[in-house]
Amino acid sequence: MSEGQFHRNNHYVACAYLRHFASSKGRVFTYRTLVPRSETPMWRERSVRGVGYLSHLYTRIAAGQETDEIERWLDRDFEAPGALPLQKATSGNRLSPADWRHLIRFLAAQIVRTPAYLMDNLSRWNADASRLLNSTLQRSAETLEAAEKSGRTVELSKFPNSDYLPLCVSVEPPIQEGQRTRPVKATLVVGRGLWLFNMRHLLSPAGATKLLFDQKWSIVSPYEGLTWFTSDDPVIRLNYRGPGNYDFKGEIGNPGTEIVLPLSPHHLLYTRIGHSPLPRGTALPRERTEAIRRVIAEHAHRIILAASPDKDVVRLRPRIVNDEAFRYERRKWQEWHAEQTAAEQGLGDSTVSPP
Repeated sequence: MSEGQFHRNNHYVACAYLRHFASSKGRVFTYRTLVPRSETPMWRERSVRGVGYLSHLYTRIAAGQETDEIERWLDRDFEAPGALPLQKATSGNRLSPADWRHLIRFLAAQIVRTPAYLMDNLSRWNADASRLLNSTLQRSAETLEAAEKSGRTVELSKFPNSDYLPLCVSVEPPIQEGQRTRPVKATLVVGRGLWLFNMRHLLSPAGATKLLFDQKWSIVSPYEGLTWFTSDDPVIRLNYRGPGNYDFKGEIGNPGTEIVLPLSPHHLLYTRIGHSPLPRGTALPRERTEAIRRVIAEHAHRIILAASPDKDVVRLRPRIVNDEAFRYERRKWQEWHAEQTAAEQGLGDSTVSPP
């Protein structure tokens, strides 16, 4: 990544990762789950840099200026350190403890940086925002009242990455003339800023993703004659209870949750929380391979990516043909940066609709 160039195209699936799914020509084949017309080709060949990105996805406004610090942070702290371990893992070489740590950090970042993760969490964040703000203000008011009665001074504290939160706290005029107390109002924009705050928090040394380092990981191969493909939401947190009985709501610390990340057509990073790792060099049986291929396809958000067209994908994930939905989604992402910037600067609306 160039130091001087501003990065407006933010890759939510790392190019260093996608290169391991590239054909001999250095290109990947893409299958879209939502298309405008039935005539749209099933598979299209694209350059690695031409997929898995959105303009200004992570761009934020700091001191009145646009900054690409999040894109640079993800590259510096997760993508670049993960590049060599990815190469080793897909070449069959042994990984050192440091390599494993960088590979797991890469996986952790890939969980939280995708539009799919954002959209999965926006409704919950919107629902929780008012309750969290009200409880926080109530606790703060009680602390201030207790300090006033005891004559203590309350020290202001700043929690990590709080500058990412588009939060406004204001003291309102008294409700009645002569009233000593004044209402306090807090407004939080639920959108990009909260997402980036969440990302920084979860990927910090104290964040929840640190639990991933305690797990036993394996790199496994598919059944002979089959290959892995990947998607624009490549890390899968799977609660598997049996054929047709599973979901993608697995928690990082939940015993039994399986975490899957395809690394190449012939390598897949795998763990099952609380269980022993699979032996080195394990090739999965056909039934298990086909089950994982199915969940990779079903878990994809808008794009499935492969080194060559895979005939089974059309069956595993039939695409939706809907011109109106396609155009609406594309327009919302085109408006994303302007909408988020206006909301954060104005703090006029505490909720933001997902694209």
